[in-house]
Amino acid sequence: EEGSSTQSKEELVQMANRQQKFIQGLEAALVRIQNRTYGIDRITGELIPKERLRVVPHATLSVASKNARKK
Repeated sequence: EEGSSTQSKEELVQMANRQQKFIQGLEAALVRIQNRTYGIDRITGELIPKERLRVVPHATLSVASKNARKK
């Protein structure tokens, strides 16, 4: 029982960390909106498709740029 309690606590910490990172991403997106750089791919300088921004509102890269960066 103690082992499952520890695992549950670790999962909660991981979830809280993910949520905190997501909120920081949204706050950074708000700054980019104010700077008029929101929705612009930071590598290519081109517009990020609206569909991507609807799914990932804090995105700074298009899918193509993100995939190219992974390689």
